[in-house]
Amino acid sequence: MAPAHFFATTARGLTATLAAELRGCGATDVEEAPAGVKFDGPLEVAYRACLWSRTASRILLPLATFHAGTPTELYEGARAVRWRDHLAATGTLAVECTTTRASITHTHFAALKVKDAVVDQLRDLTGTRPSVDLRAPDLRIDLHLAGDEAVLSLDLSGGGLHRRGYRAEAGPAPLRENLAAAILLLAHWPEIASQGGALCDPMCGSGTFVIEAALAAADVAPGLLRGDTGPVGWRQHDRSAWARVFEEARGRDCRERGGLAPMVGSDVDPDVVRMATANAGRAGVAKLVRLERRELSSCEPPPGATPGVVVANPPYGERLPGGEPLRQLYRRLGDTLKQRFGGYTAWILCGDAGFGKQVGLKPARRHVVYNGPIECRLLEIPVTALPARAPARTDAARAAARPGAPAPTAIAPAAEAFANRLRKNLRSLRRWAEREGVTCYRVYDADLPEHALAVDLYERWVHVQEYEPPPTVDPRRAEARLHDALAAIPAVLEVPPGDVFLKVRRRQRGFAQYEKLARSEDFREVHEGGHTFLVNLVDYLDTGLFLDHRPTRALLRDLARGRRFLNLFGYTGTATVYAAGGGAASSTTVDLSQTHLAWARRNFALNGLRAAQHETVRADVLEWLGDSRRRFGLIFLDPPTFSNSKGMRTTLDVQRDHVALLRAAGRLLEPDGVLIFSTNSRRFKLEGAALPELLVEDVTRATIPRDFARRPRVHQAWRIQRRR
Repeated sequence: MAPAHFFATTARGLTATLAAELRGCGATDVEEAPAGVKFDGPLEVAYRACLWSRTASRILLPLATFHAGTPTELYEGARAVRWRDHLAATGTLAVECTTTRASITHTHFAALKVKDAVVDQLRDLTGTRPSVDLRAPDLRIDLHLAGDEAVLSLDLSGGGLHRRGYRAEAGPAPLRENLAAAILLLAHWPEIASQGGALCDPMCGSGTFVIEAALAAADVAPGLLRGDTGPVGWRQHDRSAWARVFEEARGRDCRERGGLAPMVGSDVDPDVVRMATANAGRAGVAKLVRLERRELSSCEPPPGATPGVVVANPPYGERLPGGEPLRQLYRRLGDTLKQRFGGYTAWILCGDAGFGKQVGLKPARRHVVYNGPIECRLLEIPVTALPARAPARTDAARAAARPGAPAPTAIAPAAEAFANRLRKNLRSLRRWAEREGVTCYRVYDADLPEHALAVDLYERWVHVQEYEPPPTVDPRRAEARLHDALAAIPAVLEVPPGDVFLKVRRRQRGFAQYEKLARSEDFREVHEGGHTFLVNLVDYLDTGLFLDHRPTRALLRDLARGRRFLNLFGYTGTATVYAAGGGAASSTTVDLSQTHLAWARRNFALNGLRAAQHETVRADVLEWLGDSRRRFGLIFLDPPTFSNSKGMRTTLDVQRDHVALLRAAGRLLEPDGVLIFSTNSRRFKLEGAALPELLVEDVTRATIPRDFARRPRVHQAWRIQRRR
């Protein structure tokens, strides 16, 4: 089957998480929508999503969209679909309907009209009519009515994907499996599990959190629990494609290998614990988890375990009794966290913000998610400072930690102006970031001359760069200011001091900005534009994700559809991921550093980019441009200001060499191709007169993001095309 358009449904508040999952399945043109995520790809990608998505509710293949303001219009629109392409006349079907402010409000009546249209069409064509089977039909049809518009789709998932099949028993207010899995993904549980961190659920109920955690830690595709049949009754079902993705999933299943991170669930009700134990057995993870009866106040982490995640879904007061007893329960939960779970991060799902406040711990973030119709707040609470995982990062950082340095949460009087400016910037930028879906951004950039720092938020972590003070500044005074700032930053940004990483940015030449400062290999996942990237806040001066290029990457994504993309001086491949997300037909990423290319390939894997379609080339860009005869529809050229890398035959100076670089790159453009050229050299002057064969448009202003507006010369950028 040729590439098609699909739609994955999920609960409100989870679309960004689902979009990242779909990219990991190989989906392209991924686009978030209010009720789910649109995506493109061959049928195999949809099958992989059916098997692997932990957060989707259904995977739909839209067939038709039409006006349906009346029952007659609905019937005629449904009958216009060629149902014989999808269902045998002797087969069975089921129709499910949902509505959003629709003209036809009765969902059962609407589903019957569509069923009648399908049955009547096939009976008229063959003399035989299909029958209805609500439990296990050959074809599931999804009807969604919004206003006067109807969308008819095939449900490839065989019913709700949240039904994993292991939960034969549940308590009075169970948490949906896909919501539990999404919370674990938001908590970065797979990464934490791979590092040996523990997971604890002190109010485990039917065990959903613990079981989903075990499935994720063991790399088990949720679809494996539902069987290997796939949508067999659909006439266009590709059995060989389904078999491939199913066997691929079976090969990754690690449930029998053991050695996974500790995962513990407990509950005060012994009947509930027995229920959870039975559910874990049906999921095949009983040997991987520990489920026990415990009072909330006696819960504790596994002895000797690396601190990780505490998850809890306390009663909301919606379907279970509330009032003062529920407030006391939340207080006991907070007391237990403070007394026994130091170093963990708690993720607490609250149906009522007032109850959440009873925990008595300040959340670092609040995420809005929906448990069915209930709007909930997912509280992300670092219980205490996490132990430092990396070595001391610079001389200044070691000095800041010595005896006599300010307490981590204290703001010295000399740092009040800095703290106030940081607080003001954060208040302004946080509203913008939440509106735009930005999670990694700069909150301070040497706004005050006496505090020459750049402060960047990378989701849960803070990356601080001190601009090296000039020789005229007293070193002791500069060090004291730095101490004061390091104490203020975690207090203002509400992060544990152990999650603040400091480096000193000196004037450099060549590739010194990329040289290693440490060897921790401490990579962390962050998200931008619906993509996932690895950053390293410890080992290199630059983190692997240039925040000022966020709009430039978005521009490349907008230009990439159907084009062959070339990323020169590709660094960690973030621009390539964006181009692929925009529908690039293929990509080539060229860089001389094996470290950068390995990093890029890891980013590609995180976002579902396959090596056959997205190649990396280790080469001197200057030489590669001279040898290549290929043509590209989109090229990104972002050279360093200066390079004298030992792998190059000569040096590179962007001011001296940019004309030759642009001319060589321009020769590789297709006739209607676009070249985006960027440089961070503040003194750079483009010699446009030396490039008469190229049309050059300055797009710098459009590519400077709001969080870098205080430094509009952070980079310059041009859009370039060949003259015809």
